[in-house]
Amino acid sequence: MVLPLMPKATAVWLVENTALTFQQIADFCGLHPLEVQAIADEEVAVGINGLDPIVNGQLTAEEIRRCEGDESARLQMAEATTPRPSPKTDGPRYTPIAKRQERPDAIAWLLRHYPELTDAQISRLIGTTKSTISAVRDRTHWKSTNIKPVDPVDIGMCSYEDLLLAVQTARRRLARAEQRAKREAARRERDAAKAAAESEAVPADAPPSPPPALEVPETGTAGADNNTDGSQGGY
Repeated sequence: MVLPLMPKATAVWLVENTALTFQQIADFCGLHPLEVQAIADEEVAVGINGLDPIVNGQLTAEEIRRCEGDESARLQMAEATTPRPSPKTDGPRYTPIAKRQERPDAIAWLLRHYPELTDAQISRLIGTTKSTISAVRDRTHWKSTNIKPVDPVDIGMCSYEDLLLAVQTARRRLARAEQRAKREAARRERDAAKAAAESEAVPADAPPSPPPALEVPETGTAGADNNTDGSQGGY
């Protein structure tokens, strides 16, 4: 099976930008579904920038939409003859020097209106660092007293499309986390119910049952009377 260029980076992009299932992404990238789930949970591949397979000509947007609409479908690699668009630069967005003083304002706006965004997403959107985001959140930034939240789209730090895509990705991640938490809670309830049923069926401190009573043959006076009568008859 032909794998995409940089499978793990491709998986990161597919997790962040599509509604494909973990199994679909795993099959296309040659990974285990649990590894793809760990990528979605930001447990692995945290420092890896996503690699757009559409830009690299490995997938088409139509193919992704087809598989998003059918969970049983499998992604098919695009033909090698497919013309490739101009490459897209990975990494943080470049911010003009004149606008860099407005970064804390944009960060504050995103934290207020879209708390579901991760620091990594905010960093990519407006070209900042995680330490700056933390400082704005904790009010330890040197400009904290003068920060006025401003929509980064209005000041040209990111496009509306990029912001919308980031928010949709964050909400899908939260929905998956909520479903995972529900499944885990249901599993714990089943385990607890099973353990309770087993403890009721076989009490741990139940006393042992007494042994059955032995039947002792009667040695009554009837035999003695017969012997007495016999001896008298002999004499």
